[in-house]
Amino acid sequence: MASFCTQLGLQCRSFLCSKTVASIWWYPTQIRHCTTVTKLPTKILNGSSVISGNNIKTQARQRWKQQMFCYSDFSAKHMETEAKEDKGIEELSRPNVEAYRGPLLPIREAVPVTESQMSLDLDAPEFSALEEISDEEAVSISVPSAIPPASTSLRDYVDQSETLSKLVQLGVNLWKLEQRPNVGSMLLRLNFNTDVAPRLLFLKEIGVQDSCFGYIITRNPFILTESLENLQARVNYLKSKKFSSETVASMVSRAPYLLNFSVKRLDNRLGFYQQQLKLSASNTRNIVARLPRLLCGSLEPIKENLKVCEIELGFKENEIQHIVNAVPKVLTGNKRKLTQIFDFLHNTMKVPHHLITKFPQVFNTKYLRVKERHLFLEYLGRAQYDPALPKYISLDRLVSLPDESFCTELALATLEDFYLFQKTL
Repeated sequence: MASFCTQLGLQCRSFLCSKTVASIWWYPTQIRHCTTVTKLPTKILNGSSVISGNNIKTQARQRWKQQMFCYSDFSAKHMETEAKEDKGIEELSRPNVEAYRGPLLPIREAVPVTESQMSLDLDAPEFSALEEISDEEAVSISVPSAIPPASTSLRDYVDQSETLSKLVQLGVNLWKLEQRPNVGSMLLRLNFNTDVAPRLLFLKEIGVQDSCFGYIITRNPFILTESLENLQARVNYLKSKKFSSETVASMVSRAPYLLNFSVKRLDNRLGFYQQQLKLSASNTRNIVARLPRLLCGSLEPIKENLKVCEIELGFKENEIQHIVNAVPKVLTGNKRKLTQIFDFLHNTMKVPHHLITKFPQVFNTKYLRVKERHLFLEYLGRAQYDPALPKYISLDRLVSLPDESFCTELALATLEDFYLFQKTL
């Protein structure tokens, strides 16, 4: 009988212990639930998190305080009661109680201890995921686009790069620059305020028009990497050679690479033209000012054209000087075009060297234009190019007049007749 009572008492103890454990498990769950609910939610708009500026209402804050202190006091009392009951529990059940008691400690520590700490935590804004926002807040939302790590086009970087956007406003053709190797990477590394703006101000100070900035940078983006000291030294050299400020500005605008060459190279180029053509300093300046790219390009095509004029075409030295003074583009022109036009003028039209030298502008025109007009005049019996004979037609008027004036003044025919004749060629 005594052993039966002892077993019954142990079962009752076990039953009470299981109840206690169940209650211990339930209350921390409630506390965790309370803590989770009171976390700050995030307001969602179109899949992106948006932080709004609304504060917690006073009633919600008071209710949160009461709940947290209530659960905190209840947990403390429960722990004291459980400590007393643990003295009569068997060794087998004691570890289970300790296992459930552990999670309560960090939750008590998470409860604000002081009033100042609680006020700091409660001042944080609380939002609802279902709360609607105003149109102004929606418009103010901006999601920055990511800059691509690599691209084959500069247009992908224009919106993120101040330098590229300003260059586009200046009229720079980025699609031309991106086709050149390493130029796109160079432009992306430049800072507009420290790299680009000082060079633009320098160009403006020497007289270059704002409308020419886009053309210059499109042809020569490397001018943005030249030091201002070097640029100023090259401008000073040109002025020392008696080029006026207006001429220097015009030369830089028409030959963007001019200021990328050192003073020594510029001096060598000027000396070459003066010695090779046996020109005076004034005539040399005149040729270079009219065609400034003579100082930028290679000298080999120029040497070859001079030999063609002298050896193949048979012009004398003074005749070559006159032709170059009148038409500097002869020095950089296509060798095949020069020989083709000269052959037609001299061998087909029977124009002597001295008349060609007198009207060197004929080398600037198209070969087909000279051929069509001569054949039309020959068909009409008016192809006469000797100034000593009547009905003389100068080479200058032959190639410079528009079609209508050519027909009425030189051919004495209608424009329709000339167009019909062109179809027979």
